[in-house]
Amino acid sequence: MRLLIAFFLPWLTFFTIGRPISGLLCLFLQITVLGWIPAAIWAVYALSQYSTDQKLKRAGLS
Repeated sequence: MRLLIAFFLPWLTFFTIGRPISGLLCLFLQITVLGWIPAAIWAVYALSQYSTDQKLKRAGLS
C-alpha cells in the first residue's frame, strides 16, 4: 500500500514513515510539475530504506 502512495502522493510516504521534514521538502518538489518524477523516485527509495531498517530491527541487528 505504501508503494502505491509513494508513486501517486510521494510526500505522504514520508509522513507515514515518520520523516515529516522530508515530507514537506518532497511536497515542495512535487508542486513543481517537473519535480514529480524525482519526488516519486525519492519516496520509493526512502520507503525501501525504511523497510530494510525495520527488518534489521526485527532481526535484532540494529
